[in-house]
Formats: sequence, C-alpha cells, structure tokens
Amino acid sequence: MTDPFSLRDPAQASRFAELLARLAPDRPVKIVHVCGTHEIAITQHGLRSLLPETVEVLEGPGCPVCVTSTSDLDCALKIADQGAILCTFGDMLRVPGTELSLAEARAQGADIRTVLSAAAAVEIASRNPGREVVFFAVGFETTAPGTAAVLLDSPPDNFSVLPSHKLIPPALEALMALPQVDIDGFLAPGHVSTIIGSDAYRSIATKFRVPVVVGGFEPLDVLYALALILRQLREGRAEVENAYPRAVLPEGNRRAKDLLARAFQPAAARWRGIGVIPGSGLTLRPEFSHHDARERFGVEGELGEEIAPGCRCADILVARALPSDCPLFGTACTPLSPVGACMVGSEGACHVWYRYGGRPRL
Repeated sequence: MTDPFSLRDPAQASRFAELLARLAPDRPVKIVHVCGTHEIAITQHGLRSLLPETVEVLEGPGCPVCVTSTSDLDCALKIADQGAILCTFGDMLRVPGTELSLAEARAQGADIRTVLSAAAAVEIASRNPGREVVFFAVGFETTAPGTAAVLLDSPPDNFSVLPSHKLIPPALEALMALPQVDIDGFLAPGHVSTIIGSDAYRSIATKFRVPVVVGGFEPLDVLYALALILRQLREGRAEVENAYPRAVLPEGNRRAKDLLARAFQPAAARWRGIGVIPGSGLTLRPEFSHHDARERFGVEGELGEEIAPGCRCADILVARALPSDCPLFGTACTPLSPVGACMVGSEGACHVWYRYGGRPRL
C-alpha cells in the first residue's frame, strides 16, 4: 500500500517544480480541474506557488452543491412546504433558491434534515411510515450509485427521490464550447473517475484535441498529473492518461456503473451559472416513476436569479475567473454570510480560497 506521507514530501515537490518549469511552454497555459477536493489540495498545500508563471490552474464546475440550479432547489422547497420530510446533504442548506434557502425554510418550520447518504433517508422513511420522505439527491457520479442502490433495493412506499445528480464528461464538453474559456488541458477528477473510469474522457481528448489526465489528491499526485499534461502539450499530444492508477481503472467500477444504468437514464440538466447541458443529468427510469418526487408531488421549479448582483460565481464556475477576481470575495461574501453558491459549498472555489487562500506551505 502506498504511504500517503510519501506523497507530501517537500523535496520531491521541489523536484516536480523544476520539472514543471522545464516542461512549461513559453505561451500562457490554462489547466482546468472540476473537483473541489483537487482545489482543496492545491490551495491548502500552496501548490500554485510551485507552478511556472505561464501556467495557471483553475477550478471549473467541480462543486455539485454550487452548480445545483435554483429550479431544483425550488422543487425541494415546494415539496417541504407540502409537509414532507426533506433529506439532503448539509452543504445544500444555505444555497440560495429563488426566494429562500433550505436553511431559511427550516427556520420557518419545514422538516428538512441533513443526512450523509440516501440510505440514511430510507431509514428515516422506515421510522416514519405515516410521513412522506424525500431524498434531494445532489452530486456527481460519485454519489449517484448510492441513490441508485436504494432505489433498486425496494425502498418503502413513502420514500421518493428528487434527482439532481450531474455528470462530469458532458460538462467538460460544454466548457470547451464556451467563449473566452480557452482551456489547454483537464485535470480529471479522481473520485468521479473511480466510477466512470479513465476511458470515459477519450472522446473529449479526441474531439477537442486537449490532454486529459486523471489525478489523485495528495500534493505529489496533483503535481505529477500537471507534469503529464504539460508534457503532452510540449509533445503536441492530446490523450487520456491515468496518473491515479492505484484507485482508477480504465473501465471504472463496473458494478457502480451497472447500478446507475438500471436506476437512471441521462437527461438534459441545468447547471447554475452555465445553463442547460444536454445529457448531463440523471432522471429516474420509468419503472421507478412511483419513487420520483417530482411526479408524486406535482412540482416544477422556476428559473430564478442564479447569480446575485456583483457576484462572479458564473465566471468562476466556468474557469473564466479566480475567486480573488470577484469584488465581493472576502468582504461582502464570506462563509458566514455567503452571497454566491461558490462560497456556500465546502468544495466551492471561493469557500476553499477563503479557508486556505494564501498558504505558501507544503
């Protein structure tokens, strides 16, 4: 087993910094990742201080809480207003909806509970047979198999799911099609890739002629993945490479992918700050429609104000800007009084920068 402390060796990091300097092109290079855990590793350990001046690394839509649309949140609020027990992850509570956040609705009397998994919501349904219990299912391919598993395990009749799961590969394609983004390479998310596999990115590398490297989460994991991206750019290659083979297989986790295929089907989904991305969401298959909270409660969300005035979350979520580019960051917008969703979610770029920003240490 790999010793995790060997992946935080400052001496090795310094050698990687020298390697990155040798590999970096003379022109500006923009590398984008879509994983809050990557941003935490990069910012907490001061890895940007080791990068050449021509290389920048930005977080894109890597925080599932941050990209959850107001329309989905409004559906959850309408369901809670009908008297159901609404269960979801803790990070969702303070994300702004059209008029209220879930935390504000709970303060007004709605029965909204935080859980760590869909299975925990099923337990609540089992203990409350006289109440409707809804799991507001948020997250990428990493958490979606857990939702699929409970649906396939004959949950109680009073349990339903409000699906808001998102898929990463379609989001990467959407980023490449946006104006003024100009991405030179992707650092692909390790957690998601354990489910979908490194092969899932091959069409992106081929279609857009951009390197995609799957990376782990220790400091040297990240630096190694960045070095592979820069080496590809220097050599004129655009391929998928797996820099996290101790956890990620080319084919991914077949059992988890089978669970997803049996319970869900792809659908267009709205991402906060980006818009509708075809095939980037998951809806319940028809045979599970009796557990679909939208159908059970007859709710539809309304597209409210996704981004507050003056907030640059939309630009941060598509890697057009850094948190420090936002005039509200660290002043009007803090984790205690967030203005935008990027400051609410623990994996949001603004939240991470506020918590760890400026740390030079490794």
